[in-house]
Amino acid sequence: MPFIKLEAGKMDKETKEKLISGLTKVASENLGIPEQAFTVLIKENEMDNWGVGGKVLTKVLAERANKQ
Repeated sequence: MPFIKLEAGKMDKETKEKLISGLTKVASENLGIPEQAFTVLIKENEMDNWGVGGKVLTKVLAERANKQ
């Protein structure tokens, strides 16, 4: 049974459903395995659990927003 895992920030139910559907479809088409065989796990993380360039992601995003 193929397994797809995605780690990302928090998202709403509709977004998760679209991701699960889309990831499953693309993987099925590329691997030639029926969609029903796939299991998808979305692991949501708080933004402060991510770091980019030595800074927590909330700070990085705030800095980017201020530059625009």
